[in-house]
Amino acid sequence: MPLYLEYYFWLLLISVGVGVLERVWPRHPGQKVFRAEWDQDLFWLLFNTHFVSWMLALAGVQLARWFQAALPAGGGIPWESLRLLSDWPWLLQFAVCFVVKDFIEWNVHRLMHVVPWLWRFHRLHHSSEQLDWLAAFRGHWAEMVILKLVAYLPMVVLGVDDSVVFAIVAVQTLLHEVTHANLPWGWGRLGYVFNSPRLHAWHHDVALHGRHGQNFSISLSLWDWLFGTAYLPAQPETPARLGFEGMERYPRGIWGRLWDPFGSGARGGGGGKASPQPRVPEAPSGRDGG
Repeated sequence: MPLYLEYYFWLLLISVGVGVLERVWPRHPGQKVFRAEWDQDLFWLLFNTHFVSWMLALAGVQLARWFQAALPAGGGIPWESLRLLSDWPWLLQFAVCFVVKDFIEWNVHRLMHVVPWLWRFHRLHHSSEQLDWLAAFRGHWAEMVILKLVAYLPMVVLGVDDSVVFAIVAVQTLLHEVTHANLPWGWGRLGYVFNSPRLHAWHHDVALHGRHGQNFSISLSLWDWLFGTAYLPAQPETPARLGFEGMERYPRGIWGRLWDPFGSGARGGGGGKASPQPRVPEAPSGRDGG
């Protein structure tokens, strides 16, 4: 089976599974499957995935190699000498790359809330007013390059086995959907390590609970707990409103949202949310879904 078909097979399987879980254990029982803008999020799912970012990284390295082949002998980058991880055992490659990649993405994600011009791209993801598994894929194409390509490119250059990268793509796709899902789970003590639907819902709160926001975790929440950016109050369990301040002036259509960072929306400030509130980190308790 071609790699892209294999990925979309797993994407379909994961999405159906998480969608079923949302029907069985919904955080908001009244939320509809076909809620507002579900069709737009389907567009983002098809054209804005982890898999595409990995393919961009592979293409970038291949283009660099082709360019180097056109140079005089001895010039360019010694690619083979950079494949430092190629001989590592499969599980070690997976474990190290999963953790390092996630830490890179945590840092880049936080920068997207701190640096104004990066926020102009990232706020598309925060335009979701209802969270579910499909909302996980809403994001600007430029953000896909900035956030994901930066994480996948080192793995390709360092010679990480393709099957390892594919496994990371699949696992993070699952975790990405679950953390955005309409589920009430917090994972109990495991919430100190893994991101959860309950923790990540507060990342999408209109109000800031830190200088630039809170809960920047992608897969591993431990970075937020270690660096003091975690926010998980005991009550209420979920934010009253999702999005960002000024959303009434934000474009509603796909093309308007794609163009927004380059057009009149580019004059907006960083963060774009409501005034900061006191940060109240709590233990990741609450409803843990068994």
